[in-house]
Amino acid sequence: MRARVYVTLKPSVFDPQGRVVAEALHTLGYGDVRDVRQGKFFEVELEGDDRAAAEARVAEMAATLLANPVIESYRVEVL
Repeated sequence: MRARVYVTLKPSVFDPQGRVVAEALHTLGYGDVRDVRQGKFFEVELEGDDRAAAEARVAEMAATLLANPVIESYRVEVL
């Protein structure tokens, strides 16, 4: 079973890397870009068939290691 974890900075946390990317896009002529937020993406391959157990296990992984819950939010998607 495969799961995806999307990690992004919380809206209240300043994102300097996203700001630099937004400014670069403006320089390249993409003036309609209002904001860019950067993040991380993980794909986790698990053994087993229990979808609920897989989602709980990957959420535990995200809260423990993949994301910093103080400044980041995460979303788990089981495929």
